[in-house]
Amino acid sequence: MTEKATLNIADKTVEFPVLKGTLGPDVFDIRKLYSDTDTFTFDPGFTSTAACESGLTFIDGDKGILLHRGYPIDQLASKSNYVEVCHLLLRGELPTAAQYEEFERSITMHTMLHQQFDRFFEGFRRDAHPMAIMVGAVGALSAFYHDSLDIHDPVQRNISAIRLIAKMPTIAARAYKYHMGQPFISPRNELNYAENFLRMCFAVPAEDYVVNPVLAKAMDRIFILHADHEQNASTSTVRLAGSSGANPFACIAAGIACLWGPSHGGANEEALNMLKEIGTPDKIPEFIAGVKDKRYKLMGFGHRVYKNYDPRAKVMQESAHEVLAATGRENDPLFQVAKELEKVALNDEYFIERKLFPNVDFYSGITLSAMGFPTTMFTVLFALARTVGWISQWQEMMEDPSQKIGRPRQLYTGPTERDYVPMSKRG
Repeated sequence: MTEKATLNIADKTVEFPVLKGTLGPDVFDIRKLYSDTDTFTFDPGFTSTAACESGLTFIDGDKGILLHRGYPIDQLASKSNYVEVCHLLLRGELPTAAQYEEFERSITMHTMLHQQFDRFFEGFRRDAHPMAIMVGAVGALSAFYHDSLDIHDPVQRNISAIRLIAKMPTIAARAYKYHMGQPFISPRNELNYAENFLRMCFAVPAEDYVVNPVLAKAMDRIFILHADHEQNASTSTVRLAGSSGANPFACIAAGIACLWGPSHGGANEEALNMLKEIGTPDKIPEFIAGVKDKRYKLMGFGHRVYKNYDPRAKVMQESAHEVLAATGRENDPLFQVAKELEKVALNDEYFIERKLFPNVDFYSGITLSAMGFPTTMFTVLFALARTVGWISQWQEMMEDPSQKIGRPRQLYTGPTERDYVPMSKRG
């Protein structure tokens, strides 16, 4: 027997089915609320509203759990690789050896950009923020790939998904190179996903470039740890744009624009800026006292969703220390500050009681800086990694028979109806 929730309103009793997922809290099905009661719910930020049904990612913030298709994120980050996680998110299962070879090859064969596409970058000012370039360039992909814009054709949807995953590193690397005033580097088919991206970012024509395997491993982990994160702001933006029937390139561009906001994708940049403001390890006690007195803001600690330890942080912590050792920057003052602040936070009762543990942004900012990326590229790398999550969520939505165009309601608090007054008669 289906469990029901009962609502009593204006001498009327209405029942709503209670839906149960495989994990997580139960959900009241209020789809008929308006038609049955002539009322809406009021939920700014949609923090208590399930806007869709999804089988991709599950988060339990209180327990510090993040699962992709049921697999814990720490297992994927330590045992898998990004391309395999892409297959998992897109296709629903980890691939067999043959499936992996076919999937990886399909991505490798789509990493090149159309020759005319490079002209787009030249249209931006040299000092343009790389995220501005990303929003424009990804949206422009729809002007080049007309053969995969039929959103009702599953074959074309798959081609678009592969193209986005494959071409995003090339676009991101070109945004970086253009920002730096350096020539573009083309992808190489013999390199894996992370190696290829690092080479396109840091190689120059004047000399050979050999990818450091420690940095490639760390880059791959960063991609995995940011691949998907349930119905966050940018993912919801992609779904909302997609609900109107917009093409997938436009939807992903919308997601990138949303991610650009400092409250979403810019957290690791803010964490690194905080470390720079502290300056040296000897100033940490004064900073900690300022945090407790609410004079300073602590960035990179705690998480809106995770009320316990961020499950991504431990893996990212390992990579951070590996990269610092590989790049010889363990004694850099900035990273000395980071390590000391980390030690204090993990042992200070003030932080422990409030569960203000270092999160993935704290460690990824340190790691990316040590690898040589400027802070302006941090959110670009986030967008690159999250592309597979966005396009997987979009694919899932397109296959959902109950999918409708998004249309949130409002609590109207403006003027009631009034008659127009000619300008000559207005006081």
